[in-house]
Amino acid sequence: MRRALLIGAMLLLLTSASAAVATERLVVSLSTQRVLINSVFSGAELVLFGAIERDASAPPRRFGYDIAAIISGPTQSLLTLRKEQVIGIWVNVESRTFVSVPSYLAIFANRPFDQIAKPEALRRLHIGFDNTILRQRIGPDVADVVRGDAFRQAFLRLKVDRRLYLESPKAVEFLAPTLFRASVPLPAEASVGSYSVDVMLFADGALITRTTSAFEILKVGFERFVVTAAREYGLLYGIVTAMMALATGWFASIVFRRD
Repeated sequence: MRRALLIGAMLLLLTSASAAVATERLVVSLSTQRVLINSVFSGAELVLFGAIERDASAPPRRFGYDIAAIISGPTQSLLTLRKEQVIGIWVNVESRTFVSVPSYLAIFANRPFDQIAKPEALRRLHIGFDNTILRQRIGPDVADVVRGDAFRQAFLRLKVDRRLYLESPKAVEFLAPTLFRASVPLPAEASVGSYSVDVMLFADGALITRTTSAFEILKVGFERFVVTAAREYGLLYGIVTAMMALATGWFASIVFRRD
């Protein structure tokens, strides 16, 4: 009898817990799902729209909502070099390879990250550059390193300077208590491929729910033809390229020949 009562109490607790699950739903949309680029592409700007749908019977959140969004581009591996001046000549003295890191990364929120959630939650959710995993190949090992690592800091600085890595606690703007937007700038150097959008909803310092979306950057026109030919018909592309180089050299020798 006691065991039956215990099981019944546990079921009641589980039922209560499920009823206490967040009554909010997050809906997001992008101004476009495809960004088309060509030889004169100088960058673009997407707009992320979002709405928080609440259960009508749920009481309002006392301190409102917070939003954090992470936009991540195709991964890539990059070799970084450290130069030093030796006998008056700058030479490469050390190198590190960053393995499978985002080619583009934007981390946005509506207010400072440390005001949205506790440090352990920010680390777990990779909110902020300091909490982003950037694996390096160090000898036979591949792992992230301490945040003050010189190579890590230099890598972030270069990415930020090229506007390929963005971090802003003011990029998300609430238009109404349950409506928000954020502009996502894409520089001319943004890589072709699929980009993921992870949007997280917080209330009272806790993650309530999250949702994902995606968009693509595609080459169009002659640039797309060249990329497709190089990828799918590599041998033929190489032969044609070599013949074009020879023809260009021959034509130049005729034009600029001195009689």
